[in-house]
Amino acid sequence: MDLGIEGNVALCTAASSGLGLASAESLAEEGAHVAVCGQTPAHLDAARERLRETGSGDVLAVEADITDRAELTAFVAETVETFGGLDHVVTSAGGPPSGPFLDTEDGDWYRAYDLLVMSVVWTLREAYPHLREAEGSAVAITSRTVREVADGLVLSNAVRRTVGGLVKTLAREFAPEVRVNTVLPGPHETGRIEELIEAAVDRGEVPDYEAGYREWAADSPLERIGEPRELGDVVAVLASERAGYVTGAAVPVDGGSTRS
Repeated sequence: MDLGIEGNVALCTAASSGLGLASAESLAEEGAHVAVCGQTPAHLDAARERLRETGSGDVLAVEADITDRAELTAFVAETVETFGGLDHVVTSAGGPPSGPFLDTEDGDWYRAYDLLVMSVVWTLREAYPHLREAEGSAVAITSRTVREVADGLVLSNAVRRTVGGLVKTLAREFAPEVRVNTVLPGPHETGRIEELIEAAVDRGEVPDYEAGYREWAADSPLERIGEPRELGDVVAVLASERAGYVTGAAVPVDGGSTRS
Protein backbone atom coordinates (compact mmCIF):
# COMPACT_ATOMS: atom_id res chain seq x y z
CA MET A 1 0.00 0.00 0.00
CA ASP A 2 1.30 3.42 -0.96
CA LEU A 3 0.90 5.71 2.05
CA GLY A 4 1.21 8.81 -0.10
CA ILE A 5 3.95 10.47 1.96
CA GLU A 6 6.86 10.27 -0.45
CA GLY A 7 8.61 13.63 -0.45
CA ASN A 8 6.82 14.77 2.71
CA VAL A 9 8.80 16.15 5.66
CA ALA A 10 8.51 14.39 9.02
CA LEU A 11 9.99 15.61 12.31
CA CYS A 12 10.47 13.04 15.07
CA THR A 13 11.55 14.01 18.58
CA ALA A 14 13.74 11.82 20.78
CA ALA A 15 14.25 9.57 17.77
CA SER A 16 17.92 8.62 17.86
CA SER A 17 16.89 5.23 19.29
CA GLY A 18 13.90 3.22 20.47
CA LEU A 19 10.35 3.71 19.28
CA GLY A 20 11.07 7.22 18.00
CA LEU A 21 13.75 5.88 15.68
CA ALA A 22 11.51 3.00 14.61
CA SER A 23 8.83 5.53 13.64
CA ALA A 24 11.35 7.61 11.70
CA GLU A 25 12.48 4.45 9.89
CA SER A 26 8.94 3.60 8.83
CA LEU A 27 8.41 7.14 7.53
CA ALA A 28 11.77 7.11 5.74
CA GLU A 29 10.96 3.79 4.11
CA GLU A 30 7.91 5.45 2.58
CA GLY A 31 10.12 8.11 0.99
CA ALA A 32 9.69 10.92 3.51
CA HIS A 33 12.46 13.35 4.40
CA VAL A 34 13.07 12.82 8.11
CA ALA A 35 14.44 15.03 10.89
CA VAL A 36 15.32 13.43 14.22
CA CYS A 37 16.76 14.73 17.45
CA GLY A 38 18.51 13.19 20.42
CA GLN A 39 21.10 13.98 23.07
CA THR A 40 23.81 11.41 22.41
CA PRO A 41 26.05 12.21 19.42
CA ALA A 42 26.98 8.57 18.84
CA HIS A 43 23.32 7.54 18.76
CA LEU A 44 22.51 10.41 16.39
CA ASP A 45 25.30 9.41 14.03
CA ALA A 46 24.09 5.82 14.00
CA ALA A 47 20.48 6.91 13.48
CA ARG A 48 21.44 9.18 10.58
CA GLU A 49 23.21 6.36 8.76
CA ARG A 50 20.43 3.89 9.49
CA LEU A 51 17.77 6.25 8.14
CA ARG A 52 19.81 7.02 5.03
CA GLU A 53 20.08 3.31 4.33
CA THR A 54 16.36 2.82 4.93
CA GLY A 55 14.79 5.39 2.63
CA SER A 56 15.36 7.56 -0.41
CA GLY A 57 14.67 10.90 1.34
CA ASP A 58 17.09 13.25 3.04
CA VAL A 59 17.92 12.99 6.76
CA LEU A 60 18.57 15.70 9.33
CA ALA A 61 19.91 14.65 12.75
CA VAL A 62 20.12 17.37 15.40
CA GLU A 63 21.44 17.27 18.96
CA ALA A 64 18.62 18.60 21.15
CA ASP A 65 17.22 18.08 24.63
CA ILE A 66 13.42 17.80 24.45
CA THR A 67 13.09 19.13 28.00
CA ASP A 68 14.62 22.42 26.80
CA ARG A 69 12.06 24.65 25.06
CA ALA A 70 14.69 26.70 23.23
CA GLU A 71 16.37 23.61 21.80
CA LEU A 72 13.06 22.18 20.57
CA THR A 73 12.16 25.53 19.01
CA ALA A 74 15.50 25.55 17.20
CA PHE A 75 15.01 21.95 16.05
CA VAL A 76 11.66 22.75 14.45
CA ALA A 77 13.07 25.88 12.84
CA GLU A 78 16.10 24.04 11.43
CA THR A 79 13.86 21.31 10.02
CA VAL A 80 11.65 23.82 8.22
CA GLU A 81 14.65 25.77 6.93
CA THR A 82 16.38 22.61 5.69
CA PHE A 83 13.42 21.02 3.94
CA GLY A 84 11.25 24.03 3.16
CA GLY A 85 8.27 22.97 5.24
CA LEU A 86 6.84 20.39 7.61
CA ASP A 87 4.08 17.83 7.00
CA HIS A 88 4.19 15.44 9.95
CA VAL A 89 5.30 15.48 13.57
CA VAL A 90 5.92 12.45 15.76
CA THR A 91 6.58 13.15 19.44
CA SER A 92 8.43 10.60 21.49
CA ALA A 93 10.29 10.60 24.79
CA GLY A 94 12.32 8.25 26.88
CA GLY A 95 10.49 6.98 29.93
CA PRO A 96 10.86 8.61 33.36
CA PRO A 97 12.54 6.69 36.19
CA SER A 98 10.65 3.71 37.55
CA GLY A 99 9.74 3.37 41.21
CA PRO A 100 6.83 3.54 43.67
CA PHE A 101 5.02 6.69 44.79
CA LEU A 102 6.66 7.05 48.20
CA ASP A 103 10.16 6.89 46.70
CA THR A 104 9.41 9.63 44.14
CA GLU A 105 10.63 13.13 44.96
CA ASP A 106 9.12 16.46 43.88
CA GLY A 107 11.91 17.02 41.40
CA ASP A 108 11.14 13.69 39.75
CA TRP A 109 7.57 14.84 39.10
CA TYR A 110 8.62 18.14 37.54
CA ARG A 111 11.25 16.48 35.35
CA ALA A 112 8.76 13.86 34.21
CA TYR A 113 6.23 16.56 33.32
CA ASP A 114 8.75 18.44 31.18
CA LEU A 115 9.88 15.20 29.53
CA LEU A 116 6.47 13.70 28.77
CA VAL A 117 4.10 16.66 28.51
CA MET A 118 5.85 19.96 27.92
CA SER A 119 8.04 18.45 25.20
CA VAL A 120 4.83 17.68 23.27
CA VAL A 121 3.36 21.12 24.04
CA TRP A 122 6.49 22.95 22.88
CA THR A 123 6.93 20.86 19.75
CA LEU A 124 3.33 21.16 18.56
CA ARG A 125 3.14 24.86 19.39
CA GLU A 126 6.14 25.54 17.14
CA ALA A 127 5.13 23.08 14.44
CA TYR A 128 1.44 24.00 14.18
CA PRO A 129 1.69 26.88 11.65
CA HIS A 130 3.67 24.64 9.29
CA LEU A 131 1.40 21.63 9.80
CA ARG A 132 -1.64 23.81 9.18
CA GLU A 133 -0.19 25.10 5.93
CA ALA A 134 0.60 21.55 4.82
CA GLU A 135 -2.68 20.09 6.12
CA GLY A 136 -0.50 17.62 7.94
CA SER A 137 -0.61 15.39 10.98
CA ALA A 138 0.85 14.78 14.41
CA VAL A 139 1.22 11.51 16.29
CA ALA A 140 2.18 11.33 19.97
CA ILE A 141 3.84 8.16 21.24
CA THR A 142 2.76 7.62 24.83
CA SER A 143 2.19 4.27 26.58
CA ARG A 144 -0.48 1.73 27.38
CA THR A 145 -0.20 3.09 30.95
CA VAL A 146 -2.48 5.88 29.71
CA ARG A 147 -5.25 3.28 30.02
CA GLU A 148 -3.93 0.80 32.55
CA VAL A 149 -1.37 1.49 35.26
CA ALA A 150 1.75 -0.62 35.58
CA ASP A 151 3.28 -1.50 38.94
CA GLY A 152 6.34 0.54 39.83
CA LEU A 153 5.78 3.18 37.12
CA VAL A 154 3.94 5.89 39.03
CA LEU A 155 5.41 8.74 36.98
CA SER A 156 4.51 7.18 33.65
CA ASN A 157 1.09 6.11 34.93
CA ALA A 158 0.14 9.55 36.15
CA VAL A 159 1.89 12.03 33.86
CA ARG A 160 1.39 10.40 30.45
CA ARG A 161 -2.38 10.66 30.82
CA THR A 162 -2.07 14.41 30.35
CA VAL A 163 -0.90 13.82 26.77
CA GLY A 164 -4.03 11.79 26.08
CA GLY A 165 -6.21 14.72 27.10
CA LEU A 166 -4.04 17.13 25.13
CA VAL A 167 -4.36 15.07 21.95
CA LYS A 168 -8.14 14.81 22.25
CA THR A 169 -8.30 18.59 22.70
CA LEU A 170 -5.98 19.40 19.81
CA ALA A 171 -7.83 17.02 17.50
CA ARG A 172 -10.70 19.51 17.74
CA GLU A 173 -8.73 22.75 17.97
CA PHE A 174 -6.44 21.92 15.04
CA ALA A 175 -9.22 20.51 12.82
CA PRO A 176 -9.89 20.32 10.00
CA GLU A 177 -6.42 21.15 8.68
CA VAL A 178 -4.33 19.04 11.08
CA ARG A 179 -5.07 15.55 12.41
CA VAL A 180 -3.71 14.60 15.83
CA ASN A 181 -3.56 11.05 17.20
CA THR A 182 -1.70 9.03 19.78
CA VAL A 183 -0.36 5.50 19.96
CA LEU A 184 -0.21 3.53 23.19
CA PRO A 185 2.65 1.05 22.97
CA GLY A 186 2.97 -1.92 25.21
CA PRO A 187 6.43 -3.40 25.81
CA HIS A 188 8.68 -3.40 22.77
CA GLU A 189 12.24 -4.64 22.53
CA THR A 190 14.01 -1.34 23.18
CA GLY A 191 16.63 -0.05 25.59
CA ARG A 192 13.82 1.24 27.82
CA ILE A 193 12.59 -2.30 28.49
CA GLU A 194 16.12 -3.37 29.31
CA GLU A 195 16.40 -0.54 31.84
CA LEU A 196 13.09 -1.44 33.51
CA ILE A 197 13.99 -5.10 33.76
CA GLU A 198 17.41 -4.33 35.20
CA ALA A 199 15.83 -1.95 37.73
CA ALA A 200 13.41 -4.71 38.76
CA VAL A 201 16.36 -7.07 39.23
CA ASP A 202 18.13 -4.48 41.38
CA ARG A 203 15.01 -4.10 43.53
CA GLY A 204 14.82 -7.87 43.96
CA GLU A 205 11.46 -8.16 42.19
CA VAL A 206 12.78 -10.73 39.69
CA PRO A 207 15.82 -13.00 40.04
CA ASP A 208 17.49 -12.18 36.70
CA TYR A 209 17.06 -10.47 33.34
CA GLU A 210 15.65 -13.51 31.59
CA ALA A 211 12.93 -13.89 34.20
CA GLY A 212 12.07 -10.22 33.91
CA TYR A 213 11.82 -10.49 30.14
CA ARG A 214 9.46 -13.46 30.41
CA GLU A 215 7.33 -11.52 32.88
CA TRP A 216 6.93 -8.62 30.45
CA ALA A 217 5.95 -11.00 27.65
CA ALA A 218 3.64 -13.18 29.73
CA ASP A 219 0.73 -10.72 29.74
CA SER A 220 0.44 -10.61 25.95
CA PRO A 221 -1.93 -13.00 24.18
CA LEU A 222 0.70 -13.10 21.43
CA GLU A 223 3.19 -14.40 24.03
CA ARG A 224 5.97 -11.98 23.11
CA ILE A 225 6.89 -8.32 23.30
CA GLY A 226 6.75 -6.15 20.21
CA GLU A 227 9.35 -5.32 17.60
CA PRO A 228 9.91 -1.54 17.41
CA ARG A 229 9.05 -1.36 13.71
CA GLU A 230 5.64 -2.87 14.45
CA LEU A 231 4.91 0.34 16.34
CA GLY A 232 6.66 2.51 13.76
CA ASP A 233 4.52 1.18 10.94
CA VAL A 234 1.33 2.09 12.82
CA VAL A 235 2.68 5.61 13.34
CA ALA A 236 3.44 5.95 9.62
CA VAL A 237 -0.09 4.88 8.67
CA LEU A 238 -1.65 7.33 11.15
CA ALA A 239 0.53 10.12 9.78
CA SER A 240 -0.44 9.34 6.19
CA GLU A 241 -3.42 10.22 4.03
CA ARG A 242 -4.56 6.59 4.35
CA ALA A 243 -5.73 7.54 7.85
CA GLY A 244 -7.31 10.75 6.60
CA TYR A 245 -10.51 10.26 8.61
CA VAL A 246 -8.73 9.32 11.84
CA THR A 247 -8.13 12.04 14.42
CA GLY A 248 -8.31 12.16 18.20
CA ALA A 249 -7.72 8.40 18.31
CA ALA A 250 -5.66 6.53 20.90
CA VAL A 251 -4.43 3.35 19.24
CA PRO A 252 -3.01 0.57 21.43
CA VAL A 253 -0.05 -1.32 19.94
CA ASP A 254 0.47 -3.81 22.72
CA GLY A 255 -0.13 -7.35 21.48
CA GLY A 256 -3.54 -7.35 23.15
CA SER A 257 -2.13 -6.98 26.66
CA THR A 258 -4.38 -4.05 27.65
CA ARG A 259 -7.61 -5.40 29.11
CA SER A 260 -9.61 -2.18 29.34
